[in-house]
Amino acid sequence: MADALEAHKLQLVSLHGPTSRDVSAMRESAMPLSICEVERVRRIEAMDELKRVIDVADDLPYARLILHMGGARENADPRKRDAAFSTLEHLILHAHHAGVTVCIENTTSEMGDPNYLRAFVDETRLTGLRFNFDIGHAYLSDFQEDERIEKSFAPLHDLVSSVHLHDNHGEKDEHLPPYDGTIDWPAAIKVLKSAPQSNVPLVLELKERTGPEAPAAAEQIAAAKRALDRFEETWT
Repeated sequence: MADALEAHKLQLVSLHGPTSRDVSAMRESAMPLSICEVERVRRIEAMDELKRVIDVADDLPYARLILHMGGARENADPRKRDAAFSTLEHLILHAHHAGVTVCIENTTSEMGDPNYLRAFVDETRLTGLRFNFDIGHAYLSDFQEDERIEKSFAPLHDLVSSVHLHDNHGEKDEHLPPYDGTIDWPAAIKVLKSAPQSNVPLVLELKERTGPEAPAAAEQIAAAKRALDRFEETWT
């Protein structure tokens, strides 16, 4: 993959950390992998797995590792907060030596809430930790619909190092191409442009449609390209 990227003069801007463990060569297990794991043995297992992901940069250079603060329904438990701090303290140091920046992504859980994430960084003073702003997750927040993205972005904006782009209808995490849901993209782009860091990478994070009635892969890729072209036109 590294050779293919180099041949096409492409750069891998990020990898998304795994959220579950593979315990079988044939299929993925449902065993969660979380930086918030309270049980020490399981937390160390998760940390070791994520260190291996960071080490991928030795053969496949990339700039950012995107992590979730626990699972989709992670409650704001002080023990989990302490566990996350301990894990991230080690991961940030390991990532620094590999030339990788650790970025925590906003999600729909209590521990993934933008205000919680900002307070976590301010209180722990984990220097080097950054945020990945997921616009689709922000659109599922509890704010008024026309304020969701702006109010989710505000606590994170000065430490946003990357952005995930996808759309939904404000009810569930659909990971649709931009303009296929109900996000107001001109307004959203205005919010994204307010980030103080210039040249923040914008990554389409789409969900593959499967099943007998799903479009062919080539058609889904073409639809993603059309959405990105339209996004770029609006951006400029």
